Amino acid sequence: MARYTGPKTKIARRFNDPIFGPDKTLQKKAYPPGQHGRGRRKKQSEYAIQLLEKQKAKYTYGVLEKQFSNLFDKASRKSGITGELLLQLLEARLDNIVYRLGIAPTRSAARQLVLHKHITVNGILLNVPSAHVKVGDVIEVREKSKSLEVITDSLSVNNASKYPWLEWDGAGMAGRYTMEPSREEIPENIKEQLIVELYSK
Repeated sequence: MARYTGPKTKIARRFNDPIFGPDKTLQKKAYPPGQHGRGRRKKQSEYAIQLLEKQKAKYTYGVLEKQFSNLFDKASRKSGITGELLLQLLEARLDNIVYRLGIAPTRSAARQLVLHKHITVNGILLNVPSAHVKVGDVIEVREKSKSLEVITDSLSVNNASKYPWLEWDGAGMAGRYTMEPSREEIPENIKEQLIVELYSK
């Protein structure tokens, strides 16, 4: 499956937001990439602003265009605030939950762990990063993988305690998705209403 494998700092500078994690270059160059990055740019149209916000959400969660469109359709069919429901669906992806639990340092690393069969859901091995995690599901590091350096290193500096919708058992290397997060609890700097407006055109 196609994935963005290009320079991440360039993308982060485009949005002026460290969407892939802390970035020293972004701190030094807080302006868009390219030879005209420092200069004045033409005023962006409403459509351009909305499109940029959608692209930002896609890069943040590592989702392809078709996947993103399908998630939006699913969110729009549910009762509630479409933008918030969209973010909840993105947060409920297995690779994102693995990242939030601190098992992996980044979402891309979490995706690799899932693909390489290091993660189980409710005791069943699952290697689909886009799989939807349901409330009450238990996400666990596979027994044979609990000593992997990438996992132990990540868990030593990351934990799920800052996310009220997740519970973490350090001894068993297992986490539980306890509830769907509210918009206020999701830390991503995404203006989801602009995405809703884009799709409603």
